[in-house]
Amino acid sequence: MTTTEWITDIVLILVVFRQLREGRLDLKAFLIPLGIVAFVAYSYLDTVPTAGNDLVLIGALMAVGAALGTAGGIHTRLRAAGEHILIKAGAVSAVLWVLGMGARIIFQMWVEHGGGADDVGRFSVSHHITGDQAWVAAFVLMALTEVVTRLATIFVRSRSRTVARSVPAFERMA
Repeated sequence: MTTTEWITDIVLILVVFRQLREGRLDLKAFLIPLGIVAFVAYSYLDTVPTAGNDLVLIGALMAVGAALGTAGGIHTRLRAAGEHILIKAGAVSAVLWVLGMGARIIFQMWVEHGGGADDVGRFSVSHHITGDQAWVAAFVLMALTEVVTRLATIFVRSRSRTVARSVPAFERMA
């Protein structure tokens, strides 16, 4: 792994740790993780291969990313404080985030330095995955999907809290 890859991976993992301390949910809470994954996608996603079973691999890892992101967004605590929504990532959310982002690092280390290249090569051949770019696209799109679904879940939850807070209680019961 290059220095840039290490820095990017570590920054992606640290994003959630910054939310372990409760803070205000603002535009920055959405833009920082989106900016990081946009940079990663721009840097590493040259093409999305469609031959063989490449799309099956990509779709499977994107589904894992969506499940991790949605669960992470659900397990992120939101609460109203005056006119603001406060956000705090709980332990479950942090574990899910690290699991998703860490899996990519572990896989890459295993393939590059742990002797996994031959195993992945055999798996790819037997499952009609056309090459390295399919794996790169699958893991990059998994990370992107995890970030986007987590943020979308948090956004939807924050909007429902804003609406619920702005409607008087007797109107909510009707």
